[in-house]
Amino acid sequence: MTVPFFITLQELLPQQQLTRLVGKIAASEKPWLKQLFIDRFIKAYGVNMEEALQSDPKAYRSFNEFFTRPLKPGARPLATAADAVLCPADGVISAIGNIDDDSLIQAKRKRYSATALLGGDATRAALFRDGTFATVYLSPKDYHRVHSPLLGTLREMIYVPGKLYSVNQTTADHIDNLFAINERVVCIFDTQHGPMAVVLVGAMIVAAVETVWAGRVAPGFTAVTTQRYEQGEVVIAKGGELGRFLLGSTAIMLFGAGMVEWQMDLSNGPGVQMGQQVGRLRSL
Repeated sequence: MTVPFFITLQELLPQQQLTRLVGKIAASEKPWLKQLFIDRFIKAYGVNMEEALQSDPKAYRSFNEFFTRPLKPGARPLATAADAVLCPADGVISAIGNIDDDSLIQAKRKRYSATALLGGDATRAALFRDGTFATVYLSPKDYHRVHSPLLGTLREMIYVPGKLYSVNQTTADHIDNLFAINERVVCIFDTQHGPMAVVLVGAMIVAAVETVWAGRVAPGFTAVTTQRYEQGEVVIAKGGELGRFLLGSTAIMLFGAGMVEWQMDLSNGPGVQMGQQVGRLRSL
């Protein structure tokens, strides 16, 4: 399939309807249907079931339950250095670097706005002006729970409706402002070292995005909605679970100016795992 056709196909497909249909299938508890999808998925993507808390594929009630499976204790050890910034998810770091005023790298020769990514609020985006960011793409075989890079206190959660383009590298290379036009859930945290955002970006056939404090958030409303939280109401430990995707997508981390120094050699590398160190706090 050529790149132009792949992009055009995504534009022609009924993204919302297709995604919701896949979501219904993935949630089905019909034994023959869920097992058909689970077995074929494991074979197609080489999923390592030995690291899953429940290693028997037949024990899962639905494809969604299998897809968001927890791992055995110790399967993803957390980096122990006091200044470590943890990777929030398994996957590949597709872009990493500095936020140039309000501008982030999406892909080679493509940039987009932090203000747009965070829901269009310039005051919110100002927290991250001249800060740093990293984009983690979760491939289908990966562990699909997202964890917090640092100890954080939730300030607000913003649901932003949008398109449901695929978020793989091919699409990122060719669709302008991809992460700022797709459906997403923006989580803004206060940390001891400054502001932190983790953005959970939806995509085609990603049936839902969930957080541990609000449950299923996306799909949501037809307009941007914001939920603010009292200080200390929701606190996520460093490495603690933050949310999950029902089918794969992308998580984007943003930090305030002067907070984080990245390990730049991780970009487009062989892959990262949740809990490994991807950067260091400059204040420690």
